[in-house]
Amino acid sequence: MEAELAGLAASGATTVVGLMASDAWAQVRARLARFLARGGAEGAEEAVSADLERSRGELAEARQARDAGVEDDVRAEWRLRLRRTLQADPAAADELRRMLAELAPEPQSTGATTYYTANTMHGGVYHEAVILAGSITYHGVQPPGHGTPSTETAPGDADPPAGH
Repeated sequence: MEAELAGLAASGATTVVGLMASDAWAQVRARLARFLARGGAEGAEEAVSADLERSRGELAEARQARDAGVEDDVRAEWRLRLRRTLQADPAAADELRRMLAELAPEPQSTGATTYYTANTMHGGVYHEAVILAGSITYHGVQPPGHGTPSTETAPGDADPPAGH
């Protein structure tokens, strides 16, 4: 049971740190503060909320400075706090699971499309670099003149130059 709670706390900390940079942070912070302050003294919820906001500020500064160590420290801090909460009240595990399922960001599609093309070169002298590509991935809007992606030619199936 201890390993399960530790895993849940780690998952929760990763989700919390990920949500600190989201637009939904105010709602997440309030809900998480209530969860972590359960059974605490008066003012505990406000104290946890302030700690969460401090961590968010540290995280924002660390990301701007590209300091992954601080992000790891923030995650470790909240993993420990979640673990202590779960150890003090094992029944809170179900509540945390539900909350994480509701709050975890949905994976977003990149909208990328891959087109496989064949590159053909015929004889001649080339005085510039020639680059042969096996696939090209366009993100977002489909390039003009391209209908349905073709998968008839596999990457690397280019015709050899004439005369060779």
